[in-house]
Amino acid sequence: MKFTGKAAINQRIERITNQHAVVGIDIAKDVHAAQMIDFRGRELARRHLSFTNTREGFEKLVKWMHEVGSSHNKSSFLIGMEPTGHYWHNLADWLLEQDLEVVLVNPVTTHRNKENRDNSPSKNDPKDALVIADVVSRGYYTDYAPQAPVFERIKAVMSSREYWSGQSISLGNRIVRWIDLYFPEFRSVFSEWNGVRSLATLKAFALPDDLQQLDVDSVLEGWREQGMRRVAGASGRAKAAQLLAAAARSIGKSGTNDAARQDILRLLQFYEETQRVLSEMQLEVEALLEQVPFIEQLRSVHGLGTITLACLLGCAGDLRHYAHGRQLLRRAGLNLAERTSGKHKGQIKLSKRGDSMLRKYLYLAMLNLVNQNVDFKYWHIRNQLKGMTKMGSIFKLIGKLARILVGMVQRGEHYQSPHETTKAA
Repeated sequence: MKFTGKAAINQRIERITNQHAVVGIDIAKDVHAAQMIDFRGRELARRHLSFTNTREGFEKLVKWMHEVGSSHNKSSFLIGMEPTGHYWHNLADWLLEQDLEVVLVNPVTTHRNKENRDNSPSKNDPKDALVIADVVSRGYYTDYAPQAPVFERIKAVMSSREYWSGQSISLGNRIVRWIDLYFPEFRSVFSEWNGVRSLATLKAFALPDDLQQLDVDSVLEGWREQGMRRVAGASGRAKAAQLLAAAARSIGKSGTNDAARQDILRLLQFYEETQRVLSEMQLEVEALLEQVPFIEQLRSVHGLGTITLACLLGCAGDLRHYAHGRQLLRRAGLNLAERTSGKHKGQIKLSKRGDSMLRKYLYLAMLNLVNQNVDFKYWHIRNQLKGMTKMGSIFKLIGKLARILVGMVQRGEHYQSPHETTKAA
C-alpha cells in the first residue's frame, strides 16, 4: 500500500465538514480551557470555557459544546487536545464513551503555531486552546483510539518497569561510589560488584576493618550466614584469601565506619528490593505477551527478547493497525528530516519526534540482532562494505526490521531467513 503524508493530511482536512465544530482543549491538572471554531477557523463562542477535571466539569463541557454548536447549526464535533503528561487520559476516554470524536495534536505543532493569530509569543490557556483548534482544522492531528486491553496493560507494566530499572541503575551507581570511597580494592577481587558472592561480602564485611582480624574460615562462615551455598570449595577459599589480602592493604576512607556501614546496608536493601520488583515484572510481561495473538510471529525473528517485544507492543500498540513500517518508524521518531532551502543542502538527520522509549528499545534490539541473528549480521557487514558507517548501518537496519515486523503481522506469516533457505536448497 502506498502511503504519503500529504494524502493523509488532505483526508483529515476533508473529514471536517460545514456541519463540524472544532473544539480545542488546553489540558491542565485541575482546570481545563476550551475554545470552539468552525471548519474555516472562525470563533463560534464569545469566550472560552473553563471546566474542572471532574465528571461535573466534563458534563459542563459537553453541555457548552451542544449549546454553542446548535446556535451555529453545528451537529458534529471534533475535539482536539495535546497528549502532554497524564491529565488528558480521563477526559479523552470519557468523551469517547459519549460517542464524540477525539484527536490528538503534537505539542511541538501547537508551539510553532501559537503566533498565527496575534503575531505574539504570549501564552495563556484560552489562547493555547484556540491554537489547538486551529491546528486540528488544518488537519495536523492524529486519531485517538485506545488499544485493546492487553496492549494497554503491557504499556502500563513497561512504563512502570522503566521507572524501577532507572531506580536500580541509580542505586547501583551509588553502591559503586561507596565502594570507590571505602573499599577501592574490592573491585580487584570481584569483577562484578553485584554478583552473589560480591553482595554477600558487602553485607557481611562491608568495610576493610571488618576483615582485619579474620581468617579464611571466618570469611567462609560469613558467606554462609548470608545464604550462600557451596562456599568452601577451592575457588571459594582462594577468593576469601584474596579478599583478606586486599583488605590488609586497603587505602579506603576511614573515620566514619558506623555511618558508612549503615549506608551500604541501606543501599543494598533497596537495590535487592528493586531487583525483586523487576523479576516480578518480568514474569508479568511474559504472561501478558502470551495473550497477544501474533506473538509467535514476532518471536520467529531470532534475537528479539521478551523485554524488547513488550516495549514494542506497549509503545506502538497493535501492529496490525500499521499499513507500512514507515509508520512505526515515525511513531518512534526514527523518520528522516532534512533542511533544504535554495542552494543550501542541509544534513539529513533523525527527526526524534516520537516515542523515546520505543526509539531506545528498537536501537538496543538492533544491536542484539547484528550480534545474534545471521541475517542482520550479514546485512550489517554488507552495508559497511558499501561504505556505510556502523551507526548508519544500524539505523538503516532498524528501518528494515520495522518493515519486516509490520509485513509479517499484516500477512500472518512467520519470519523465514533468506540465508537459511538458500543454504537448505
